[in-house]
Amino acid sequence: MAKIAYILLCHKDPEAVIAQAEMLTAVGDCISIHFDGRASGDHFRQIKAALADNPNVCFARRRIKCGWGEWTLVQATLLAVEAAMRAFPRATHFYLLSGDCAAIKSARYAHEFLDARDVDYIESFDYFESDWIKTGMKEERLIYRHFFNERKHKWLFDTSFHLQRRLGLNREIPPDIQVQIGSQWWCLRRRTVEWILDFTRQRRDVMRFFRNTWIPDETFFQTLVRHIVPDGEIQTRTLTFLMFTDYGMPQTFYNDHYDLLLGQDFLFARKISPEASDLKTRLAALYADDAALFKISDEGRSLFKFLTGRGRIGRRFATRFWEAESTLGRHRELMIIVCKKWHVAKRLLHRIQHVTNVPTAEYLFNEEACDLPGLGGIQATLSKRTRHRRALLRMLFDYHDTDRMVICMDPGDLDLLEDFCGDRSITRLLEIQCDFTDDYLVGHAVRVGLAGEQTSNETLERLLPTIRGEATYESDKISDAEFEYHYIMRQNADTESNAVPISKFLSIGYDPALRIARTDHLFAD
Repeated sequence: MAKIAYILLCHKDPEAVIAQAEMLTAVGDCISIHFDGRASGDHFRQIKAALADNPNVCFARRRIKCGWGEWTLVQATLLAVEAAMRAFPRATHFYLLSGDCAAIKSARYAHEFLDARDVDYIESFDYFESDWIKTGMKEERLIYRHFFNERKHKWLFDTSFHLQRRLGLNREIPPDIQVQIGSQWWCLRRRTVEWILDFTRQRRDVMRFFRNTWIPDETFFQTLVRHIVPDGEIQTRTLTFLMFTDYGMPQTFYNDHYDLLLGQDFLFARKISPEASDLKTRLAALYADDAALFKISDEGRSLFKFLTGRGRIGRRFATRFWEAESTLGRHRELMIIVCKKWHVAKRLLHRIQHVTNVPTAEYLFNEEACDLPGLGGIQATLSKRTRHRRALLRMLFDYHDTDRMVICMDPGDLDLLEDFCGDRSITRLLEIQCDFTDDYLVGHAVRVGLAGEQTSNETLERLLPTIRGEATYESDKISDAEFEYHYIMRQNADTESNAVPISKFLSIGYDPALRIARTDHLFAD
C-alpha cells in the first residue's frame, strides 16, 4: 500500500503547522517540513518541540530564506525532499504541500488512489507551445538571468532585465532540455525522486541555468520529470485543487465550501482561509474516516468560470469575488499613514519598510502613477482602485503573502478612512501633523490646480488662509471621527516623543521606532 511522505513548505502559523503534521502522520504517513528562514525562530522551535517525539516527522537540514519567484523555493523543496528520502526509506510517494493546503479526501481514499496507477502526478506542459502563461514575461523568464526579487526589489529587477536585453546578454537553454511548465504542487513516486536527486548532482549546467530563471518552481521539477520519466508514466495534472480569479489571484476557500471541495477529483485543496476554522475541523475529521464515501462531480472549476463569466455581463447568479468577501480579514493589519505633505509620508514609509520589512504602498488612492504590481487591471486607474478598494487591498495582501501592510492616504479622504477603520481587520492610523509655510502652500495650490504660474501675489495672499484652514479642518474631522487606533506625530515634536506613536502604530519596540523617527530630513520641504 502507498505510504506518502508529505513535503511541507510553510512560513507562519506554528499551531496550524503542528496540527497539519499530526493529522497527516496519525494514519501512518510521514512528513518533512521546511519552515522559511525568514520566519520567526521562536515559531520554528515551537514546531520542533511539539513534534520532537513523532518518528514520522523530519525537518530540512537547514532553513532557506525563500522569496516568491526565486530559486530559493526550489532549493527549500529539494532540502525537504532529501531529508524525507533519508528519514523515510519505506515512503513510496512524495507529495508537495503548503501550509495553506488541506486534505479533501480520507487517507484511505488517497492511498487507494495512488495504488491504482503507477504514475507521477505533475502538470508538465510545453513551455513555448502551451498557453499556461497568460500575461507578462515568457521567453524572458529563461533567456535572461534574474538576480533580484521582483516583489522586494522591483527597480533592480526591471533595471537588470532591461540592461541585459539592451546589451544582448541573453543565454542559450541547455540543448537537450525541453522546458516544461505547470503548477508547483505535485506528487511523485520514490524512484522518480531518486532520479531527480541524481540528476541534480550530475547536471550542474542545468542547475546553474534554472538557478537564475524567473519563477523556477513552475518549471524545474516539471522539466526534469518530463526529461527522465517515460511519457506513459506521467499524468499531466496536479492532485491539489486550486482555482484562480480573472485577476490571476488564487481563490480562497471558506467554511461554506465543504461540500464543493469533497466533490472534486483531487486529494487536497489550496488555499484554505485562516478564518475557516469550521472547514479545517471538518476536513481533519474526514481525513481519518476510513468509512467516508465520495461522489466525484468535479464541477468546481467550470462552475466558478461560468458564474464569474456571467457576472461580466451583469447576469451572474452569485456575487463577484470582491463582493462575496467584503472584509480584508480579521487576521490582517492595515496601517495607514495620513499626511498632507505627501513627500514627508513617503520618506517615513520608505524608512518603515527598511527597518521592519513590512510591505508598503504609497498614495495608491491619490496618485495615478503609484507603483503597484500587475493585478489584472483592478489597479489600472484611480477610479477602479477606489471603487474596489477592499478587493485591491486584499489582492495586495495576497500578492505580498503577508498579513501586515502600510499605505499612505491624504487626510482629505475621510470617507475611505472611515471605510477601512470600519472593517473587521485591525486598522491603525498614524497622522503626521506638519507645519505649513507660505511657500509650501503656494506650491501646493499650483500642484492641485488652485493657482497657476501667472497667479498674482494679491490673489495668492487671499487664497493662502483658505488652504491653511482646509488642512486644519481635515485634521479636525479625523479627530472628530474618534477612530479607535489613531496616533499622532508632530513636526514640532522631538524624535523621542514621535517614536512613541510610531511604536504603537507599527506594534514594534521603542528602539526600532526611534530609528524610524530619526529619518534624515523627514520634514524638509
